[in-house]
Amino acid sequence: MRLIVLSVLWSLWWVPAVASADSGDGCLDLYFIDVEGGAATLIVTPAGESVLIDSGYPDNQSRDLDRIMHVAKDLADLKRIDHAVVSHWHLDHFGNHAALAAKFGIGTFWDRGIPDELSEDPGYADRIASYRAASQNASRALQIGDTLPLTSGKTRLAVRVLTSGREVVTGEGEVNPFAERHKAQPDDPSDNSASLSLLYEFGKFRFLTCGDLTWNTEAKLVTPRNPVGLVDLFMVTHHGLPVSNNPAMVLAIDPVVAIMCNGPKKGGAAQTMATLREVKSLKNWFQLHRNVELEAAQQAPTEFIANSAQTEDCKGEWILAKVAADGASYHVQIGPQGKKHAYATRAR
Repeated sequence: MRLIVLSVLWSLWWVPAVASADSGDGCLDLYFIDVEGGAATLIVTPAGESVLIDSGYPDNQSRDLDRIMHVAKDLADLKRIDHAVVSHWHLDHFGNHAALAAKFGIGTFWDRGIPDELSEDPGYADRIASYRAASQNASRALQIGDTLPLTSGKTRLAVRVLTSGREVVTGEGEVNPFAERHKAQPDDPSDNSASLSLLYEFGKFRFLTCGDLTWNTEAKLVTPRNPVGLVDLFMVTHHGLPVSNNPAMVLAIDPVVAIMCNGPKKGGAAQTMATLREVKSLKNWFQLHRNVELEAAQQAPTEFIANSAQTEDCKGEWILAKVAADGASYHVQIGPQGKKHAYATRAR
């Protein structure tokens, strides 16, 4: 009887640090979830750890919450989210963190630090109260140079913070030959400019996501030197809006593939598309949505656009980037039946 009791107590006490499923294929999976112009990116590591960057809008009959949970449970076979990151404090980026914690479970909450108030959001006090409650006031603030504590296996995996709270990593990298392309815009006092930027490295594969970082802070990061270096995959910043995606940065990081988390009428700006067309190494860019206000010739080809309908008829198709176990190649596909567009990781 004593052994049985001890066995039960042990089972109740011991909970694995990683509560996610391990697919066993050794790949790094990056799901770009359609949240209609917000952002929600789910990353699942070879060890089965999960990182959700942002969580879309709340409400809308739980549309974004349901889409995130569908990808996490049904596609990634997760039992919870191990790490949930807030890139910045706008509703379309942390709208479902509290609901996800209640319905699915979140291990560790990460952000750039919680401001007491946010002048651009009258409802911020209520929203941040829900976040604080869900995180039990134990979210962890990320500063520049910090790394996320993810398990690294045979192929090295690392995640580094490059911007946080308008502070940027400086003094590293080669001189940026595109620095002169920066033409200063009016100062942006919004929380967009304080976004977290994360650089993922898996073997030689490199992925950059910058939340809604805006023009002048982008330039601050990459001029006069570029500490980011070249990347394979770039999540187009700020849904593809022209107040972001400074050519001084986009041309300097020279992505091979770009993925734009835009909506039918949010982001996907013609100016940003034009900047992408200048990128020397860019093979393809993908859009979560067709911009219904732009001509087809100004956007990615139809086969690289996940959703073409207006919001009311949108099926919420996702985009997956799957990186091979050795980090030497990857493919990008739209939805479960989409064509797999294959790419070799660039030489370093």
